[in-house]
Amino acid sequence: MLDNVAWSSLTGPHADRAVGAGSARRYAADVAPFAGLADPGDPACWADLRDLLGPDDAVVVTAPRVTVPAGWRLVESVPGVQLVAERPLAGGRRALPGLRRLDADDPADVAAMLDLVRRTRPGPFFPRTATLGTYLGVHSPDGELVAMAGERMHPAGWTEISAVCTDPAWQGHGYAAGLVAVVAAGITERGELPLLHTVAANARAVGLYEHLGFTLRTTVDFVLVTQPGSSFTLP
Repeated sequence: MLDNVAWSSLTGPHADRAVGAGSARRYAADVAPFAGLADPGDPACWADLRDLLGPDDAVVVTAPRVTVPAGWRLVESVPGVQLVAERPLAGGRRALPGLRRLDADDPADVAAMLDLVRRTRPGPFFPRTATLGTYLGVHSPDGELVAMAGERMHPAGWTEISAVCTDPAWQGHGYAAGLVAVVAAGITERGELPLLHTVAANARAVGLYEHLGFTLRTTVDFVLVTQPGSSFTLP
């Protein structure tokens, strides 16, 4: 299940969010870039995926190893890691200043989240990403969103923690660790387990998550692909 996390999510708890049928599914383009294949090693699944892409569209396929078949343009391949927490994290819920749930239907909250992501670049985050689960934010005394984390993909029994980021001017206060602990506590309280992904080269993030109690489960490939002739480019 966790070796094929997007497929498990899009055919499980997030089935109502899936675009497509057959052996390929994806999230809507304004929700998340991820696509799931029943078998990432089967060219027939990739053929089904092609039907879900517009002419200038791109998706991310992730698995412990992804080999892109002929007939696709590889935009980027990034080595990553998947970490899991199969027991409650040390510290549990923590008191954080100005902490509140962010509203995916509030234009002001969405704008603040998108702005923080633009400045910190924690990974893909789109206008409707926050509709996938609970997102929490730490706010400065004047109400500015300075740190956040939330929930993204959702295989049965698991929830992915994502968009962990802190404004550079507010780093050093333990906000990232605190937010991950609070989001993870909410996941475990409803009887699920937390997982997360990060870039393998981000030793600082990996160290933080391991310090909190996450353990490395596997390495993964994050492969961004589009169709030949597409004008898609990385922002």
